Amino acid sequence: MYKLDQAGNVRKDELINLGSLEEYLRKNLNNNSNLELLQYPSGFSNLTYLIKMGDQEMVLRRPPHGANIKSGHDMQREFKILSALKDHFSKTPLPIIFCDDKTIIGNEFYIMEKVNGTIFRGSQPKSDWPKTNLIPSLVSSFVNTFSEIHSLKIQKIGLQDFGRPEGYVIRQVKGWIKRYNNAKTHDFSGIDKTISWLSKNIPDNSEACLIHNDFKFDNLMFEIGNKVKVNAVLDWEMATIGDPLMDLGTSLGYWIHETDPEMIQKLNLNITYLKGIPSRGELVHLYGENSGRSVQNVLFYFIFGLFKIAGIIQQIYYRYQKGYTKDPRFKELDKGVELLGIMAFQAIQKRKIDHLF
Repeated sequence: MYKLDQAGNVRKDELINLGSLEEYLRKNLNNNSNLELLQYPSGFSNLTYLIKMGDQEMVLRRPPHGANIKSGHDMQREFKILSALKDHFSKTPLPIIFCDDKTIIGNEFYIMEKVNGTIFRGSQPKSDWPKTNLIPSLVSSFVNTFSEIHSLKIQKIGLQDFGRPEGYVIRQVKGWIKRYNNAKTHDFSGIDKTISWLSKNIPDNSEACLIHNDFKFDNLMFEIGNKVKVNAVLDWEMATIGDPLMDLGTSLGYWIHETDPEMIQKLNLNITYLKGIPSRGELVHLYGENSGRSVQNVLFYFIFGLFKIAGIIQQIYYRYQKGYTKDPRFKELDKGVELLGIMAFQAIQKRKIDHLF
């Protein structure tokens, strides 16, 4: 029996003013029940809490403490995406309310419906990972949902002004280099060489559609029966209008495979090194077939994905080093940054995305 995603006690340094929040919710949601607050313990970015008020259960999202990257932690932006998608894409939680009054809990936040389901995370015990018989439908549901997002009509869902698709790829490369350097704590040769290579190999042309920008198994909630199907795509804080192959590149960066070295697998970025999961090259083929989209020059997008993930991890490690968070999971994230840099440089040297070591 697979476990539904569960919330637990709130971490001490991530507590919320319950009195202020309860007063706000009673006033704005017309619910006079007492408030109980729990926290979802996984995730490395925005903080996610379970709210219980009587029979009503909801989820609250807020930025992490010490985060100063507005674009990655913009609650209003994420709320806007969920609001736009609710009538066009069934696999998202319904948004309930957004609050920009930072006096309530110390930052802006939004509340959405609670969706029940199973999330597969690389950090879980392997006994909780999907069994072999579920892998084909698990992968199929992953690829189908990914392609479905990229097929949504921007004009129809009202997100045509949501991003700037022109020049998206070059802005992303320059932007992530800047974010990495702003949070830099160590000199890693592989990262430095990757930055140089990316800057010199930016593709000229790109397509534009809605992209999630963090599409991986632990941002997906599954309903499990004889087969597996996605019933919710979570964590839309980095979504925008841009090149779908950049989205694919990020997913490939997280797609650590059983053929990758144990030191890479131990990063626990994903469940994808489970035996029987397709390789990165096979994932690209499945995505191309399902979406009908050309997947040329996938090497660039994969290397960018590895660098972007290294940048995300580096920002989290920087917050830990500065004392903005005391979460012990972050203590050795710098080693993950170094390993991703090594992996990216191996891909550059060998000009392929599989069997890099």
